[in-house]
Amino acid sequence: MAKFKYSYVVCECKKVTLGEILHAIDNMGAKTVKDIQDMTDAGTACKCCISKEKDYGEKKMELYIEDILKKQLSNNA
Repeated sequence: MAKFKYSYVVCECKKVTLGEILHAIDNMGAKTVKDIQDMTDAGTACKCCISKEKDYGEKKMELYIEDILKKQLSNNA
């Protein structure tokens, strides 16, 4: 996550930033993608931002919710 700023938009459809997702994990207790969806609305529209496998867009995302979640939970363990 080091090269991305907190203001980096992870979910283009809902305009959810990396900072909002990290806040959901670190301060609100999100442990799953569903938790993040419920808390931030990220990944609830086209779902391309959830994972590389779900990214059907021609232009691929640079950062996915699943990757953020895995990295942040391992950092917090």
